[in-house]
Amino acid sequence: MRRVSIYDTTLRDGTQAEDISLTTEDKLRIALKLDELGLAYIEGGWPGSNPTDKRFFQEIQNYSLKNAAIAAFGSTHNHRATAATDPNLKALIESGAPVITIFGKTWDIHVTDALGTTLPRNLELVGDSLAYLRPHVKELFFDAEHFFDGYKANPDYALAILGKAHEAGADVLVLCDTNGGTLPGEFRQIVAAVTAALPGIPFGIHAHNDSGVAVANSIEGVVLGAMQVQGTVNGYGERCGNANLCSIIPSLTLKLGIDCLPEGKLALLTPTAHFVSEMVNQAPPSNQPYVGDGAFAHKGGVHVSAVVKNPRTYEHVTPETVGNVRRVLLSDLSGQSNILYKAREFGFDLDKNDPFVLELLTTIKERESEGYEYSAAEASYELLLNRVLGRARSYFTVVRYRVLDDNVYDRAEPLTEATVMIKVGGRVKHTAATGMGPVNALDKAIRKALRGFYPKLAEMRLLDFKVRVLSGLKRDDCEPGGCGTASHVRVLVECGDAARRWVTVGVSHNVIEASFQAMEDAINYKLFRDDKAKLTKALKG
Repeated sequence: MRRVSIYDTTLRDGTQAEDISLTTEDKLRIALKLDELGLAYIEGGWPGSNPTDKRFFQEIQNYSLKNAAIAAFGSTHNHRATAATDPNLKALIESGAPVITIFGKTWDIHVTDALGTTLPRNLELVGDSLAYLRPHVKELFFDAEHFFDGYKANPDYALAILGKAHEAGADVLVLCDTNGGTLPGEFRQIVAAVTAALPGIPFGIHAHNDSGVAVANSIEGVVLGAMQVQGTVNGYGERCGNANLCSIIPSLTLKLGIDCLPEGKLALLTPTAHFVSEMVNQAPPSNQPYVGDGAFAHKGGVHVSAVVKNPRTYEHVTPETVGNVRRVLLSDLSGQSNILYKAREFGFDLDKNDPFVLELLTTIKERESEGYEYSAAEASYELLLNRVLGRARSYFTVVRYRVLDDNVYDRAEPLTEATVMIKVGGRVKHTAATGMGPVNALDKAIRKALRGFYPKLAEMRLLDFKVRVLSGLKRDDCEPGGCGTASHVRVLVECGDAARRWVTVGVSHNVIEASFQAMEDAINYKLFRDDKAKLTKALKG
C-alpha cells in the first residue's frame, strides 16, 4: 500500500484563525492527542516569533511521542543579512526539533513588493538558508509559498526556486496554494508541469480553502504523486482556513487505499476532531464530512427506512471506521422507521403495527408543528417515549410558579425572585429563591423545593442554554408580517452530571415558560436515569 505522510499545522497555521488562540499548555495537550492519532509530523509553531511557541519546543522535549516528529517553522533569512547571523534560523536550530520547515518566496511580486529585494537575491536566500540548516536537522522541508500564483505569473522563476531548494538539501518541496485561489483544473495542470520539469523530486501539498477546494486540491496532489499533505484539524486557519485533515485522511484511506495513519488509528479521527474543537473553544461544525455530528444523521422517513435495511443506501462509508456513529433524528419528517429505530436505541423493540408507534409519531409531528425540536433534544424525546409507554414515574407536579423582577436602576444588579409550589407524593412544597435573572432564579427555586426528596439533584449542572425565536411559526393571532415580539421561542437546555450530558427542550411565546419547561424536563430526565441505573444495578445484583 502506498503511504502518504500527514503533516499537521494546527498549532501554527490553525492558530492564525481570527478567533483561535492557544496557550503553551493547550498546544502540548493537542500535540499529544495528534500523536495518539498517529500523524507523521506535528508543526509546533515558529520558535523565533513568540514566547509561547519557544516554550512549546522546550516543554515538548519532556514527552516521548510514539508516532509523530515535531517540526519547527520559520522563514528564509533576512535579505540584508546572512544565514549564519540570522536570529530566526538560530532559533529554529535551538528549538531542538528534529524537523525544520522554512518557507520562501516563489511569486515574483512577493519578492519585489513584500521582501523588497531582487529575484536573484531571493534565490540566494532560499539556497543559503536551507544549506545552513541542513547539517543541524534530521529532516528539512521547504514550503514554496504562493507557488501556484507564482507559477502562473512566472513559471521559470517558480521552478528555479524549487530547483535551488532541492539542490540545497530540502527533503520535500511543498507546493503551497497560499491564497487558496487555484481551482482543481489548473492545480492539476501546474502539478503535472512540476513533476515533468523536476522528475523524481519528492513534493508535498499545502492548500488553503479560500475557494472551497483545499481538500479536493490536496487529494488531487496525492493522486499526482505528492508524498506529504499539510493541513489542520477541522480546517482551522487564516481567512477561510486550511485544508481539512479530517476530510483528507479518511478520503485517502477509504477511497484511494492510501495509507496515512498506523493501523487501527482511523477510528480515533472523530474523537480527535472533537477534542481539538474543545481545546480551541469552537463548536464542531455538525455538517463536517466524516467527523461531524450530522455526517451520518438521518431525518427523512424514507432515508431511515432504507438505512435500516442496508446502511450503504445513504452512507458512503461506515461511520464506525472514522469513530463516528449513526444517528436517527426525530422531526415532522419522521416516519415509522425513525420511531422504531429510536425506540430500539432506548431498549424497546416495537412492532411497526403497534398502536403506540402511531400515537408517538402523531404526538411528535404535532409538537414539532408547535416548535419543539426533538432531533436536538433527545432527552426530552426519551422522556416522551417512556411517558407514552407508561414507563416513567411522575416525580413531581408543578402547581404554580411566579417570577418577579425588581428593576431598580440605581442598583448594580437587579433582583430577580422566583417562587415555586411543587407537589411530591401528596406533599406540597412552597419555596422561593433569588438569582441572576429569571431562569437562574427558577432553577434554584425548583431544586430547593426538591432537594429534600431527591438529594442527587445536587450533582446536576447547567452546561448550555440556547434561545431561538421561531419567526417562521405562524399563528392566527399574528399580524400578516409575522408575530414579532409575540413569536414563540424554543429553548434548548444542556445539563450534565458526572456520568452523562443531556439536552431538553421547551417552547412557548413566553421565554420564561419555555425555559421552565426545558428545566423541568432536564430535572425529570436526571431522576428518570438515576432510577433506571439503580434498577439495572439491582437486577445485576
